[in-house]
Amino acid sequence: MAAAGQGIHVPRSFRLLEELEEGQKGGGDGTVSWGLVNDDDMTLTHWNGMIIGPTKTVYEGRMYSLKIDCGLRYPESPPHVRFVNKINLSGVNSSNGVVDIKAVTALSKWKNTYNIRIVLQELRKHMMLRENNKLQQPPEGQTYN
Repeated sequence: MAAAGQGIHVPRSFRLLEELEEGQKGGGDGTVSWGLVNDDDMTLTHWNGMIIGPTKTVYEGRMYSLKIDCGLRYPESPPHVRFVNKINLSGVNSSNGVVDIKAVTALSKWKNTYNIRIVLQELRKHMMLRENNKLQQPPEGQTYN
């Protein structure tokens, strides 16, 4: 029997194929999206993500691109997430856009039942925090190297 909160072990490729299908069908509420960087990526490792900035925040009207890497231990281990567009957001490294695992609950308290959609939605909620809504944002269109 699986430990509480850990769910049933599903092979990595099955899990990622499910996530790919959900992303292609436009899963979620339309404020986030995700898909493979390259349709030929047979390892299902490298993903693109997109978050639409929440209304009534300093992020409103912007679309944020992210790179998501699901390593060989995914979904047992969280993905590595990095913003492509420059953003001032707590828990995001200002020099390279890497999301600090400790700063986002979905990553710091990762469960193998979580997925890319949950991570993107959690980051969007993170944008709505009062502390982040006061942060001056870089000019639109700037990206990390």
